[in-house]
Amino acid sequence: MSTNCILERVATTKSTNDDLLARWRAGELIDPVARIAQEQTSGKGRAGRVWLSRPEDTLCFSLAYPFHKSPNELSGLSLVIGLALISGIAAALGLSEDALHQQGLRLKWPNDLLLNNAKLGGILIEGGQSSPSLPTWMIIGLGLNLRNAALIEKSLEGKVALGVGDLEQLMPHQRALPDTEFVWLKLIESFEKYLTQFDQHGFGHFKNSWERWDAFNGQSVCISGAGKEPIIGISAGVDDTGALILKQHDKSVAIHAGDISLRVQS
Repeated sequence: MSTNCILERVATTKSTNDDLLARWRAGELIDPVARIAQEQTSGKGRAGRVWLSRPEDTLCFSLAYPFHKSPNELSGLSLVIGLALISGIAAALGLSEDALHQQGLRLKWPNDLLLNNAKLGGILIEGGQSSPSLPTWMIIGLGLNLRNAALIEKSLEGKVALGVGDLEQLMPHQRALPDTEFVWLKLIESFEKYLTQFDQHGFGHFKNSWERWDAFNGQSVCISGAGKEPIIGISAGVDDTGALILKQHDKSVAIHAGDISLRVQS
């Protein structure tokens, strides 16, 4: 971990993303900041969805990170965060990435972590650039289920299309899940490593790695968004910008991240 990443721990807050966004808008961010909360009372996911935070059962934190690129040069960032998340989980649990892959860990484009098609974690990215002469600050929020997936799923009352998974399900028998602080620090280390490389090389550097973890590659999927007609096609990986490639009959369509959902077409 770099020495200039500030670590902040709070018991309760409405949203760690909102906390850091307010600081960015006020011009108060200088060094990267990682802020973790035991409980988020108004945690959020993409498109205004609510992220449920259960103290002791979930890990919720945000990282404010400065990039030397303009916002439009940061396409594919959420996919790189997914890869960093997998690497950090492997380090925290003392398992190889191959072992995690064999157990069914996958990434759902553009921002979800799945375990055997059940949602294990979600990524929310906000922020921007207040002036062309200043860094682009992105606030990267992560919600990760640690344990008690069944209780989390029950409390969601059918609000998620997928089932719910947790990190404990990846642990070998008779080995306890590491404490939350240890997992958090390993994730931050991984995030900083991957984000440094992304800032230097862009998403193309990670394209082949991401496709290995693609949950729906080669499957028929339906992509829908608010006010838009659903788009159906065969998921065919991503391009060098991180856009999802859909094959439709005799053509390919690039789908860029936005307010969309992706589901397997039955």
